[in-house]
Amino acid sequence: MTENICIRAALYLGGFYLLINLLALLFADRLLFVPQDPSYTQLPRQVKLTTPDGDAITAVYYEHPAARHTILFSHGNAEDLGSVIPFMEQFFDLGYSLVMYDYRGYGTSEGTPSVPRLEQDVSTVYEWLVQEKKVDPQTIIAHGRSLGGAVAVWLAAHHEVGALVIESTFVSAFRVKTHWQLLPWDKFNSLSLIPSVDCPVLVMHGEKDEVVPLWHGKALFDAAPEPKQHFWIEGAMHNDYAYVAGERYIATFQSFMRSIDQSVASMPK
Repeated sequence: MTENICIRAALYLGGFYLLINLLALLFADRLLFVPQDPSYTQLPRQVKLTTPDGDAITAVYYEHPAARHTILFSHGNAEDLGSVIPFMEQFFDLGYSLVMYDYRGYGTSEGTPSVPRLEQDVSTVYEWLVQEKKVDPQTIIAHGRSLGGAVAVWLAAHHEVGALVIESTFVSAFRVKTHWQLLPWDKFNSLSLIPSVDCPVLVMHGEKDEVVPLWHGKALFDAAPEPKQHFWIEGAMHNDYAYVAGERYIATFQSFMRSIDQSVASMPK
């Protein structure tokens, strides 16, 4: 009797687990991506790039005449170019060239977002920089925030870049909610990708992040190869870390970039 109950319970649990896997597989993209109504119609410095499967994505390119590095920035969820440009323009003022873009389904970019499409989107921007604008891959900084950090990790793991900077980024999409890896598959598994990154890494995260807890940032930092740096911002949450950090945010970024320049300068000619 007891054995039959245990077998029945195991079957029910197994069926429930399979159902959860199926639902996650079917609805993951709908739950993961939350594009908002566009915050803009047309932007200065705007360009339209075409993905390999024909969708047009919107990007902006700030080309600094004295730049030694180009930041390729991937924004967070529920953001678009119109909402991130005012903050990111400070990097252009500091002497960096800057390219930002909207994923498919975000801003005025065409199409529907999915993990493979976001990977294709960032690759499209990267290839445009390298092939059309003749930017040296070793001068490209893959920079991303939250969801965009996962995109930046993927880019740095699959393409040559000079550095990786991630902010408030998760180890994988599902583990933001489950903490443990409960499913045999996941979306944006940055924890498994970041060890293969072949460039300096900077990880920044708010200690009070209520959306992507700090342990995500620490786990990514621990898994990243050397050379690497981190900046844990005390008192900062998910959406205010840069403002809570104040001048330390840019100071940390600039210090990281100087360390890269010094390392390159010390290499044998």
